[in-house]
Amino acid sequence: MSFQLYDLRVEVVVPEGDDRRILCGAKPGDYFEVRGEMISFPENQAFSMYSLGAVLPLLPAKQRCRDKNDWMWTDGLVACPDPNCPTKLKIIRLGIREFQHDETTVVALQEE
Repeated sequence: MSFQLYDLRVEVVVPEGDDRRILCGAKPGDYFEVRGEMISFPENQAFSMYSLGAVLPLLPAKQRCRDKNDWMWTDGLVACPDPNCPTKLKIIRLGIREFQHDETTVVALQEE
């Protein structure tokens, strides 16, 4: 049995015209990607653990969302947890990847 998950890119954006100083150590355009359960960062690029903490709980839902009426489908900006920092993390769906149930867990599927 197989299932599908979206690959994601999480990118730092700053609202146009907002000239406040960035406090989380990020630069506009910094990003990381999620493929399955794996997070990959470009070489020589890091993210604040507080910024990661703000976005990580949303990523599994953004990977699985199918109903286009669900707010998870449309809402993709997460504010930096520092209220004085202008950055936002934009969650972007890249494409769909297929996984096999038995390759991701030892728990067998149960018939309903």
